[in-house]
Amino acid sequence: MHEEVSRGTPDLSYCLADPMRIRRASFPKLQSLRPEVSGFKKAEPGGPGRAGSHGGGGEREGPDEAPTPARPGTRKCWGERSGVETESRMVVTSLKLQDLIQEIRGAKTQAQERELIQKECAHIRASFRDGDPLQRHRQLAKLLYVHMLGYPAHFGQMECLKLIASPRFTDKRVGYLGAMLLLDERHDAHLLITNSIKNDLSQGIQPVQGLALCTLSTMGSAEMCRDLTTEVEKLLLQPSPYLRKKAILTAVHMIRKVPELSNVFLPHCAQLLHERHHGVLLGTITLITELCERSPAALRHFRKVVPQLVQILRTLVTTGYSIEHSISGVSDPFLQVQILRLLRILGRNHEESSETMNDLLAQVATNTDTGRNASNAVLFETVLTIMDIRSAAGLRVLAVNILGRFLLNSDKNTRYVALMSLLRLVQSDHSAVQRHRPTVVECLRETDVSLSRRALELSLALVNSSNIQAMTQELQAFLESCPPDLRADCASGILLAAERFAPTKRWHIDTILHVLTTAGSHVRDDAVANLTQLIGGAQELHSYSVRRLYSALAEDISQQPLVQVAAWCIGEYGDLLLEWSSEETEPLQVEEEEVLALLEKVLQSHMSLPATRGYALTALMKLSTRFHGDNNHIRQVVSIYGSCLDVELQQRAVEYNTLFRKYDHMRAAILEKMPLVERGGPQADEEGKESKAAAQLSEAAPVPTEPQASKLLDLLDLLDGPSGNAQHPPPLDPSPAGTLAHLLDLPCAPPSPEIIQRPSLTTWSSGCLQKKKVESKESTEGPVSLTKHTAKLVDLL
Repeated sequence: MHEEVSRGTPDLSYCLADPMRIRRASFPKLQSLRPEVSGFKKAEPGGPGRAGSHGGGGEREGPDEAPTPARPGTRKCWGERSGVETESRMVVTSLKLQDLIQEIRGAKTQAQERELIQKECAHIRASFRDGDPLQRHRQLAKLLYVHMLGYPAHFGQMECLKLIASPRFTDKRVGYLGAMLLLDERHDAHLLITNSIKNDLSQGIQPVQGLALCTLSTMGSAEMCRDLTTEVEKLLLQPSPYLRKKAILTAVHMIRKVPELSNVFLPHCAQLLHERHHGVLLGTITLITELCERSPAALRHFRKVVPQLVQILRTLVTTGYSIEHSISGVSDPFLQVQILRLLRILGRNHEESSETMNDLLAQVATNTDTGRNASNAVLFETVLTIMDIRSAAGLRVLAVNILGRFLLNSDKNTRYVALMSLLRLVQSDHSAVQRHRPTVVECLRETDVSLSRRALELSLALVNSSNIQAMTQELQAFLESCPPDLRADCASGILLAAERFAPTKRWHIDTILHVLTTAGSHVRDDAVANLTQLIGGAQELHSYSVRRLYSALAEDISQQPLVQVAAWCIGEYGDLLLEWSSEETEPLQVEEEEVLALLEKVLQSHMSLPATRGYALTALMKLSTRFHGDNNHIRQVVSIYGSCLDVELQQRAVEYNTLFRKYDHMRAAILEKMPLVERGGPQADEEGKESKAAAQLSEAAPVPTEPQASKLLDLLDLLDGPSGNAQHPPPLDPSPAGTLAHLLDLPCAPPSPEIIQRPSLTTWSSGCLQKKKVESKESTEGPVSLTKHTAKLVDLL
């Protein structure tokens, strides 16, 4: 059986596990290294049995050659390195990169993927330990793919250093790529490649120098930048554009890491601006931008090259720069955007530079079409440049009109950029932005939440005294259908705008009531206090307000801010509900029982907050003096909440019950209408500032000082309570000599002898709580020392 298997077509199932075993037949070098084995012959190139072909049967047995008998139980296949036949019980080698990618993509579960990667990482570690230089870059390439998937690959850092130090380009390519991915400033190992990068930069081979520059610009630390500045500076003047553009970008990275290196690269920028190569010129503009942003001296230096930059941009706009860099008919938009960004920095707060670039900006704004994304990018940078420099008024209006055209674009990103830019300009160019108010209002209806939010912010910024009513109607319509995330911002914005620009108090009250009815709990915390204060200050609108609020409360008691305002207003002006008002087109007929039942319904509702129940309970209590009917029902409702679990509500109910039982004769006076509270305004703020300044002046006035002994006797008086019998000594000599003598406790002319009667001091014994009185007399012959008084005070305590 075994002989028949061995003499027939060999079993290639084990060989197909690694396609590299068969594909080597197509490489002449590997064919010459592989010894001939009896029973097999070389596959003819392009024949049906070509190497690596799964459908052609692989290598076939020669018809005239007798196959060598195989050992029983052994399958023949080519070895991985030596080419000799191995047995199936040998360890399976690791996968190639392409096969690894295919296996990982074919994993059906996350656990299967992790198992496959763990096995392959074990093979990679084993290969690193073996130290095979020919396989190191292949294993590191697989490890980098594993790192890109998010799995740990830190054990390959030292292998990157070995590959970078290798003289082979294939090793350096993978090594530098691994260094960019696996190393950064947080690892000390990145400093070990400084010498390798320095040697490669000085080597003179352009591909190797390019790899070293890319690595340095990606992960170079401040120490590496300082050590390699000379080499990068030399490469800036190389004739090859390939190296110059990479050296320029590396210089940008060095300046960001070490700003003091700006003086090294500053002299070369003027020469690099004359380059015609796209990459070199674009990199030079980027380098100058970075220098101007970080150094005021460089900013002053490069303002001299504004005419040259204007000429380069004018050439791009009119004649074009290079056909291969044109996108959708726009000549080199990346270079245009970078030049406009640099012009914006150079023209900021500089009149002469702004005048130089005004004509060019107008030309770019008028000649660039808005139909393509590339042209929109150029126009947007143009608008930003016009707004940042000292441009003419007509040019700023042109910029706002460009943003207005952006709002009509079908692309959502373009509309978002336009809304953000107009929001920045609304303070400086309010009238120009107002022309696009209808388009901005249309953006409120966008389904994209981010666009709706920016349109809401811009709409609120456009509100003024002339359009307050029209804009409020639009915003109220948006409030009814806006997403929950925007409802709080919209309600807050309407309330602030109405408070600032309300034409009449009645319109203001109606607006706030509409917001409270629509937004509900999304309004600000101070909305209730502001509305109650507004209603209290409008005496002529008390009847109108209480009727509107009663009708709104009867329709819906779920909106807590509205219920709180309505309960307060009914409690204050509930008697006006029973009167007929000529302001209402439809008279409201209300009975006392209906009002009390509605407030009791609010108290019993499970939707009412504890604060809302407090408003309703207080309103019921106040109605006991506003209504002329029997108060027994009100007393019963109030007494129920005397045992409420809420402490605040329970306290109110207990106090109100006490008011009914013991102080009923004072109830009408206590429950009078609340007085009007003065609202804070600019005038009140000024008065507060004046009073504060007066207080500071009074504090700064000199205050006569008392003698130290008198202060000490006052301290002794505090221990025994107020005493009016304490006699104070006469003031000491205020002269400098007398003060110095008392300070040093030196003998001096004593004042007239006088007995100081110290007040009786009562102390308590901590052990037996026994009172005892201490009476002391002291003669004032000679100076009284502060130390002596302090010691006696300690003894008394």
